[in-house]
Amino acid sequence: MAGCHEKLVGARMCFSAEVSYSVAAALIPAGVIAMNRAARRDLSYLAVATLPLLFGLQQLFEGLVWSAASTGGGDRIARYSMAYMFFSWLAWPVWVPFATYFLEPCRRRHLYLVFAIVGGMFGGLQYVPYFAHEGWLTVKFFKHAISYEGTVLFDLIMRRELTYAVYFFVILVPLLTSSKRSVNVFGGLVAMVAAVTYLFFSWAHISVFCFGGALVSFYLVYMIFNETRTGPQSTKNEARAVA
Repeated sequence: MAGCHEKLVGARMCFSAEVSYSVAAALIPAGVIAMNRAARRDLSYLAVATLPLLFGLQQLFEGLVWSAASTGGGDRIARYSMAYMFFSWLAWPVWVPFATYFLEPCRRRHLYLVFAIVGGMFGGLQYVPYFAHEGWLTVKFFKHAISYEGTVLFDLIMRRELTYAVYFFVILVPLLTSSKRSVNVFGGLVAMVAAVTYLFFSWAHISVFCFGGALVSFYLVYMIFNETRTGPQSTKNEARAVA
């Protein structure tokens, strides 16, 4: 079965340390620039402007996982994999709805804050047990992809597919129901990445989904620059954004 996976990977995708580092090298400064733009023009976009930076940092850690594997560094693989999974289990289900929260009118905001809280509780229950149970997170290397697998806490009470359904629900619903059309577009891109990952790359779903998310997060940089062209917002609007 592993040989079949390697053949499929080699034919359809090509991940490596160099690819991860390249994406990180592009996204991290792009995220910093987007954050600076949002801070100067419209603070309500600041939280969403951090997403490209966070995706870039996650890709940096995946590059470090690749590099550690090439030198046989088992301890370093474990450390960098844990850092990578922090973004997968905690950053995305918390920060995505939290970032959407700041873009919404006051009457709608509380709904997105609820999603962020649920995402934090759900993700925390998946991520924190890794520290207490050695071997719960396993990393397998294929020819051109990494598979992050292992035990998930909710496996004890429900099927893994349902766990992932809840995960995507917490991330996608805030994006797709936002009052901002541009945020809906980003949600559609993330949903497309999730569908492609599920249909074709389920054996390396975490790595592929997060890599796809990193690529589509470049859209957020464009979105922020496009929607803050009119110049600095009034003090009143800035106070509303951070309230």
